[in-house]
Amino acid sequence: MTQRLLLLASLLALAGCSAVGHWSQAAGGHLGVVRAAKPVDDWLADPATPADLAARLRLSQQMRDFASTKLALPENNSYRRYADLKRAAVVWNVIAAPEFGFTLKTWCYPIMGCAGYQGWFDLDEARKQADALKAEGWEVQVQAIPAYSTLGWSRMLGGDPLLNTFIRYAEGELAAMIFHELSHQRVYVSDDTGFNEAYATAVELIGARQWLADKPQALAAFEAGRERRAAFLKLAREGRERLQAIYSGPAASRAAAKAAVMAELRERAAKEAPGYEAWFQRANNANYAILSAYHDLVPAFERLYEREARDWVKFHAAVERLAAEPRERRRATLRGLEGGIHDTDPAPRPTQ
Repeated sequence: MTQRLLLLASLLALAGCSAVGHWSQAAGGHLGVVRAAKPVDDWLADPATPADLAARLRLSQQMRDFASTKLALPENNSYRRYADLKRAAVVWNVIAAPEFGFTLKTWCYPIMGCAGYQGWFDLDEARKQADALKAEGWEVQVQAIPAYSTLGWSRMLGGDPLLNTFIRYAEGELAAMIFHELSHQRVYVSDDTGFNEAYATAVELIGARQWLADKPQALAAFEAGRERRAAFLKLAREGRERLQAIYSGPAASRAAAKAAVMAELRERAAKEAPGYEAWFQRANNANYAILSAYHDLVPAFERLYEREARDWVKFHAAVERLAAEPRERRRATLRGLEGGIHDTDPAPRPTQ
């Protein structure tokens, strides 16, 4: 998932008072991450570095090289440094949606554009924001996020680092994470989260499979995990569609009908989406809304890759041309490419 950060302190003056508070913590939080990072080579040269961590760091650098040489992703200093943040998430996203709808609340910032989430480096502050939104009548969730991208703006500070929050992911998922975040540095469109995340997810899926092509066991594990995630997404999609029909119906019956569907989904999760029961237990409209925003366009990007003869340079160039188009024209082109059902982030990983 991409959490975009404004690093130029001068832009804070352009925002309102509440935005200044948020961006101040964002800038400070990111600088804390940067300060904690040091070059991978330094970690590998340090005899105190655990052997398992050293092995993962070596693997990550092979993936990083692959990303640039094989996937035509940016070659820069991102993911050449590593930081142990001593916590399980790098940032916490606050997401919110109405009681009877799936339109995400958005936050807009100078230069960055708008996004359907707001990131906090302090969990307590994220919870305070969530409580304030709940008091206004929003359905809210706070999501733990393992990685974010500064879209290449952190090069002068050492680039986006590898983190303890994801370095020990299974091999296919680690590759997917690196490829996904680097994709945001290749193409990014202001105010179009669905476009940006679907593009990056398509790159992660295709790229991870190519990385694992000569590693049958790791590839099988990756595909098994993605099949489980696809089952989860299928059930979540059904639930979202049924809820949307309820929200479009008579107001008097919405609350009871919504509660019944939510209860049914929680009951079915253990059988139809094993490993994702906890997601359905806590899910509300905010969860369903963000899942839809990240998922819907992935098949179109996969077909665009096929249309460009599986040539990464041509594919990225085609995406860049789309990015330059007005939003509605982008959507129309992508709708013409759609078909099939595929998995995508930000679907959570199953509980172990």
